[in-house]
Amino acid sequence: MQRLDKAGRLDFIDADDPGAACPVDRNLALARLHASENGRLLSGAAAFAAMWRVIPQLRWLGLAAQIPPVGWALEGFYRVFLVIRPAVQKLFKVLAR
Repeated sequence: MQRLDKAGRLDFIDADDPGAACPVDRNLALARLHASENGRLLSGAAAFAAMWRVIPQLRWLGLAAQIPPVGWALEGFYRVFLVIRPAVQKLFKVLAR
């Protein structure tokens, strides 16, 4: 996502960095993606959609995510991903060796 943000509109905070100023509880931030848009704190698929809306190539996807059935489906996929994420992370570690 950072590579696509050529204009530098997104501000990423490493919640794993103890010195980082984290706007939400650190454990919560590590469990789900969070983003702030127009003063609202978003998490999960809504946070991804907010980031997509500021990246020109992905803006259409972020706008589509605002349509309730699309947003609900994306959140469902995100929740499934959260369950399998530990296994995916282990797989990438093995492949990176």
